[in-house]
Amino acid sequence: MFRGCRWSTWLALVAVTTLAACTTTKNQAPVEDRGAGRGSAAYSASAAADPSRTGSVVPPAEARPGTYIVKPGDTLMRIALESGQAWRDLARWNGMDNPNVIEVGQVLRVVPPGQEPGAAATKPVATAKVETRPLDGKPASAPASGAASGAQPPASGAGMAAPPTGTGSAAAAAAAASDDDVQWAWPAAGGVITGFDDTKSKGLAIGGKAGDPVLAAADGRVVYAGSGLRGYGNLIIVKHNATYLTAYAHNQTLLVKEDQAVRKGQKIAEMGNSDADRVQLHFEIRRQGKPIDPAKLLPQR
Repeated sequence: MFRGCRWSTWLALVAVTTLAACTTTKNQAPVEDRGAGRGSAAYSASAAADPSRTGSVVPPAEARPGTYIVKPGDTLMRIALESGQAWRDLARWNGMDNPNVIEVGQVLRVVPPGQEPGAAATKPVATAKVETRPLDGKPASAPASGAASGAQPPASGAGMAAPPTGTGSAAAAAAAASDDDVQWAWPAAGGVITGFDDTKSKGLAIGGKAGDPVLAAADGRVVYAGSGLRGYGNLIIVKHNATYLTAYAHNQTLLVKEDQAVRKGQKIAEMGNSDADRVQLHFEIRRQGKPIDPAKLLPQR
């Protein structure tokens, strides 16, 4: 009996030892870390290959002048407004098939190809004429003035005024002076109810009644007409040249379409309170994407 007990005890110990060995071997099996596998390697490789490659997702430190890194909550429309460009141009410059899809960390080009910040001016000094296109589809009798067409300058000098002689900085100064020569007009007849504040109000709030006319503040081309930018309601953005654009927000009715040329004083919308707590026109002037006080440029009433 004693030998039987010892034999049973020995068998039990063997079984326990074997089970423990199996368990230990299983726990020590290698585990694949998919989060740090080929995905991260591909990310690092693409970033190292060309850190400034537009449309790619790269670390923020790799951004270069003339590019913008997408942040949470960004839309292409807002990026275009903040950079003083037309959203369709941004989509084209960055080869976007679907401009509604952008990723946090993505690097976008926000200046025209070949026009890098700090380089000599590449835009023509002379302004191009564009044909106005009313909603009725009939050609206008007089062309709009200014570089309002928003068309990209040709790669060569064809169709372009000869640049001024001298250094590149002199040419850039002449081009900037040409862009600053905009004849402004008030976009609405009402009084100013909120002035410009760089932190709280990026433009002027002009009062009025629903349906009051909203007018183009200068000759230009409509680069946006819609309600896709939160906080602005029914919005129109007009690009006047390579430097200036204007925004007209909270309208109840939009009377122009994207890519339509407009003249100073032309009725482009009707005042409303879309995305606002009262009827008003929120009017902005942006210089190279940065909001400036419209009251400093608009004529005295």
